[in-house]
Amino acid sequence: MDIENRFHLIKRNTQEIITEQELKHLLQEKKYPRGYIGLATTGKVHSGYFIPMIKVGDFLKADFKFTILLADIHAHLDDQKAPFELLDQRVKYYKEIISAMINALGIDTRNLEFKRGSDFELEKNYTLDMYRLAALNTFERTKRAAAGVVRFGENPKLSGFIYPILQTLDEQYMDMDVQYGGIDQRKILTFARENLPKIGYKARVEVMTPMLPGLQGAKMSASEEKSKIDLLDSADAVRSKIQSAHCPIAVEDNGVLAFLKYVIMAHKKDNNQELAVERTEKFGGNVAYDSYEKLEKDYLSKKLHPMDLKNAVSEEVNKLLEPIRQKMKGKEDLVKKAFP
Repeated sequence: MDIENRFHLIKRNTQEIITEQELKHLLQEKKYPRGYIGLATTGKVHSGYFIPMIKVGDFLKADFKFTILLADIHAHLDDQKAPFELLDQRVKYYKEIISAMINALGIDTRNLEFKRGSDFELEKNYTLDMYRLAALNTFERTKRAAAGVVRFGENPKLSGFIYPILQTLDEQYMDMDVQYGGIDQRKILTFARENLPKIGYKARVEVMTPMLPGLQGAKMSASEEKSKIDLLDSADAVRSKIQSAHCPIAVEDNGVLAFLKYVIMAHKKDNNQELAVERTEKFGGNVAYDSYEKLEKDYLSKKLHPMDLKNAVSEEVNKLLEPIRQKMKGKEDLVKKAFP
């Protein structure tokens, strides 16, 4: 694959890259660049994680050596969303279920690895650099960086202010060229670009994808059961949640359309497949789409009814989830230990 195609593969369905020019230069300079995504091991993994996993697949196709960082210390620093005594179990759960997602998407994992944050974030030099960055930044600066990611509350914990410093140093201590995350991470990623050169390290390329809206509109939240689909939800539960989803004749705050664009149609395109929408002859008969753009156009012009759209999405989501359900069978105790 040539450099231009590799670049466009990484860029597809992203919201921002800081900077595109640096990414192009990196692809010219390195045959196998190194990239990663950090996943704080907090709540149960839900359908919103399909966006980053598809993008992980894009990086791998573009000849990256890619790491999924299971950020256990970060999970505890974020207002103790993961209790310290549950970190081991949360890491095991995340590795199992994320592996099952990747397998369900058919991603080639030859250049993919998992790494645990506490395996290197407690090393002497890492800790010394953490103190150096702490001395260079104010409470206000670190809070601004972490806003939108860390839960501060009325009486913020000191740990939340340290969070962006650790995420900054992860880029250096894993020897990465690119960090990838959701657009909610933007302030932390720009904090990293600003701060690494202050202590003699290079700034990295930062790649960001949009956040998937919840099924009830607005941001998807792990704590809002109706806003997302758990990867281990039953087929009936999936249908029920999607049938009751907020699905206006609009793109904004439409979690059903967003899932189609960033997950289902992206996955279909990779596998040269079309999306089949089944309808009775009374309502126009069956129709198939080979691109999201055509589907969106028909939907916004009311040629495609929300209920038909929801039925098709329900079937596609269950197709994605079924191999994950099968892979996690017999591991119910692991889930219970991680989330007692």
